[in-house]
Amino acid sequence: MAERISPSLQQKIEDRLRYYEDLGIRLFYMDRVGSGNGTAVEEARVAEALPQRVAEETVLPKPMQKPAPAKTAPLPTAAPIVVPPAGPSLFEAVDKITDDTLLKIREDIGDCTRCKLHKGRNKLVFGDGNPKAQLVFVGEGPGADEDMQGLPFVGRAGKLLTQMIEAMGLQRRDVYICNVVKCRPPENRTPEPDEVATCSPFLLRQVDVIQPKVIVCLGAVAAKTLLNTTRGISQFRGEWLEWRGRKLMATYHPAYLLRNPPAKADVWKDLQKVMAELGLALPKKSKS
Repeated sequence: MAERISPSLQQKIEDRLRYYEDLGIRLFYMDRVGSGNGTAVEEARVAEALPQRVAEETVLPKPMQKPAPAKTAPLPTAAPIVVPPAGPSLFEAVDKITDDTLLKIREDIGDCTRCKLHKGRNKLVFGDGNPKAQLVFVGEGPGADEDMQGLPFVGRAGKLLTQMIEAMGLQRRDVYICNVVKCRPPENRTPEPDEVATCSPFLLRQVDVIQPKVIVCLGAVAAKTLLNTTRGISQFRGEWLEWRGRKLMATYHPAYLLRNPPAKADVWKDLQKVMAELGLALPKKSKS
């Protein structure tokens, strides 16, 4: 007499068979031996043995599921690669840095009212030329033409200075030109000590930024300011002097040469010394 199957076990058997049918597996517990009529016998045997096997299992196996992805630490976020835009060459970039520094000095000066010269000023005259020049010319202060244009040495004296520069085999764009004071003194008078003391620190910053090989002081005011001396320019004109590790030459101001043309020969001798120091070709001596 066959043993009665409890309703709970019967339900488990039905659930198990349904589970295997869902998986596409038929007669999972059948030992298939032989073929033909043997199949029916085996099915009966499996059906008889299945209740016992199911009863021995405490829980039904869970349906097959995709394995959960393994938890991995998130990859570190790489810093973005910044591709610099196409720009100037290294030397041009250095020049740009210097330009920016000169601009900073100009910004620091601003719409200057530090001394009384600003009262009669039309335009402040900062400087002009190559910010990486090997040669810097330093004058006294702006005149009427400079005050109107905002550029140094553009009047009669400026045209003579341009001729002097070209005689050296250079152009104005090759050198840097600036003054001790940035505003025109009334009636082109000599800048007073307090005006020089107020404005000259900006001049020193300009020269330090440009870092020229040679400085040429045009006239007594420029020479006395940089050299901090009270000696007359005639006592050291044409001599090489040192200023902060750089060579300095003092010579006459172009405005003085307009009043005293014979002094041009002395200035030309001074400028030839500058040319030799800078490695510029000297003019050939004419045969007598």
